[in-house]
Amino acid sequence: MKKRITILLVTLLVLLTSMVMALTNPVLIKTNKSDVIEVDPERIKNDVTTLCSTTKPRNAKNIESLNEAASYIADEWIKLGLEVDTQKYIADGNEYKNLICSFGRTDGERIIVGAHYDVCEEQAGADDNASGTAGLLELARLLKKHQPNLNYRVDLVAYTLEEPPYFRTKFMGSAVHATYLKDNKIPIKAMICSEMIGYFSDEKGSQDYPIGLLKLFYPNTGDYISVVSKFGNGNSKLTRKVKKGIKRGANIDVTSVNAPASLPGIDFSDHLNYWKYDYPAVMITNTAFYRNKNYHEPTDLPETLDYERMAEVIKGIYNVLVEFK
Repeated sequence: MKKRITILLVTLLVLLTSMVMALTNPVLIKTNKSDVIEVDPERIKNDVTTLCSTTKPRNAKNIESLNEAASYIADEWIKLGLEVDTQKYIADGNEYKNLICSFGRTDGERIIVGAHYDVCEEQAGADDNASGTAGLLELARLLKKHQPNLNYRVDLVAYTLEEPPYFRTKFMGSAVHATYLKDNKIPIKAMICSEMIGYFSDEKGSQDYPIGLLKLFYPNTGDYISVVSKFGNGNSKLTRKVKKGIKRGANIDVTSVNAPASLPGIDFSDHLNYWKYDYPAVMITNTAFYRNKNYHEPTDLPETLDYERMAEVIKGIYNVLVEFK
């Protein structure tokens, strides 16, 4: 009887360990290259502030303000001597646009790095998602400056209409982009979504989770960045690869999670539209409203962000692109 109980306990322990490993994707890498790549926190703060300073909030109703933001993004890329592809489309009788610039080889598989530049309702949207968009602008500067030997073509894509009322509809800018890739049979190696990467807290208890059980495996302090995806279709492998790349390239704590898409928060951004076509995709995020209580509130302002840590996140994403094999 004792032998059976021992076998049962060992079996349960092995199953629990396997489940935790699958959920959290632990990696032991601690070295980093944060002293090699320079990111100016004041420059990314200026990007965030400018995006938050449109005439009216850059939501779906204020098309002129969306165009102001789009013009700023395009102009920053053009200053670098880059070609900007504008992907225009119609939603409910209005014209909206995604913006795209590319690096590396012109053929073969692509890595998509995307972020939405629109906001929900009447907010400035500093963290959500001027932070992610500023990340795209800085990545372009780094790729242009350092000219790394990329193994894949990298497309940086600034999306519109991620927010309500168009979230989870075919009018999301990322849905339009992902459908274009699929319809044109363009091979995609991976998609990386930059979603809310600017808010951090050192206060204990500042980090929440969708279910209490996760508190057993993750920190209760919101001082880290997270790589998020669902199970299946190469997503777990991509999660580990992105997590390793960030840890090697940046001085910031990194967690990760692979879970069912039904877990609240797992599919809450543009990466969900790439899953629809079975493209491996992850979201890099500070976990949004599970940490930042300014989420979708007028208090989501540039002065609430931590630009030093945000700079480290951008360094990490850059390193992911450089190391990607």
